[in-house]
Amino acid sequence: MRRLSLRGRLTLLYGGLFLVAGVLLLGVTYVLFSQNFAGQYRVLIQGTYLRPPAATSTAVPAPRPDQLFVLNKEGDVLTGADAEQVIKAQREEVRQAAIESLLTQGSIALVVVGALAAGLGWLVAGRVLTPLHRVTDTARRIAAAPAAGHGLHERIALRGPDDEVKDLADAFDTMVERLDHSFDGQRRFVANASHELRTPLTVGRALVEVAMHRRTASADVKELGESLLTINARHEQLINGLLILADSEKQLTTVYPVNLGDIVTHVAGQLSAEAAAAGVEMIHGPGDAPTRGDALLLERLVHNLVENGIRHNLRARTDSDERWVRVVSKTEGDHVELVVTNTGPDIPPYEVESLFKPFYRLGAERLVAGKGSGLGLSIVRSVAEAHGGTVVATPRPTGGLEIRVTLDMERAPEGSLG
Repeated sequence: MRRLSLRGRLTLLYGGLFLVAGVLLLGVTYVLFSQNFAGQYRVLIQGTYLRPPAATSTAVPAPRPDQLFVLNKEGDVLTGADAEQVIKAQREEVRQAAIESLLTQGSIALVVVGALAAGLGWLVAGRVLTPLHRVTDTARRIAAAPAAGHGLHERIALRGPDDEVKDLADAFDTMVERLDHSFDGQRRFVANASHELRTPLTVGRALVEVAMHRRTASADVKELGESLLTINARHEQLINGLLILADSEKQLTTVYPVNLGDIVTHVAGQLSAEAAAAGVEMIHGPGDAPTRGDALLLERLVHNLVENGIRHNLRARTDSDERWVRVVSKTEGDHVELVVTNTGPDIPPYEVESLFKPFYRLGAERLVAGKGSGLGLSIVRSVAEAHGGTVVATPRPTGGLEIRVTLDMERAPEGSLG
């Protein structure tokens, strides 16, 4: 059986609340009236004469049996016009007292009771709207997830009466569940497709190499084989990038202490030959930068940044003929930073964010795809966000980029030495 709707419950709650407030206001008004009359006025006695008093003063004439008389505040007996004047004055005093109580003291009471009713209404509204706060908090946690698809495992799972708020929470849970399945399916498709494409590429590379190394192979066949191997290598690089991108967008289940300084030293050694062949000077400062995460993914992050700095490098306008890439890891407060800076082409500020999109290339590189697959910086951002970090790129005034990766620092256990 469906319970009363939220609108109906709010109506009953606020209706009952104002009813209670009105009763309270009436009670306060009654108390004010009682205090007013008890503290400021004496009751005057009036009536008709029934029998002569036992002893009367010679100064006060005895009233006639049908004559109206009043005993005033001083104890004197007044009759005739004097009695009517006293009664009229008493009535005016009562009227003024009523006006004063209702307009002055009643207004104060109304303000107090209104404030009390507002406070109670605030508490009641907060209690009723608590489920909506749960919906909002869950939506914010999902929106603040470090990468696309992360955090979609969150559910509201609201328990309570079957009303409008529960309908909203259930609809939100259904939507999030469908999005979660969609993202999982997308990641599985990319991973499976990449794995399936690896096999024909490997077979094709082997066939080309066999044909090239035959003793009967002509110069044209060898030249064609070199071109095919170059294309094949590029496709393999693209597939490897897709696999890494799919892996980096998964939720990290196991993380271990990693020092970015060690990774910088390792990657600099790996890419030093490529930098020398390109005429680019490698400058690295592997400072202590302890963090937690997946070591292979973090190595790929550093590798892609340094490789990107080497391949997309031009002579700087104000640095003479120098071409360089500088890699620095360091600790800043409660975070660690990896900063990769290089000489290179001028990059408009509005183009910087687009560099992190998959398959995006700047300028003429959109047509000339020999320098990479267009996934390098996309992988960098995905890996950083999977570790709860951020990536910020800033164009250098003389050309090139400064890319700063910020991650949480791994703190030493309490009580440890060192």
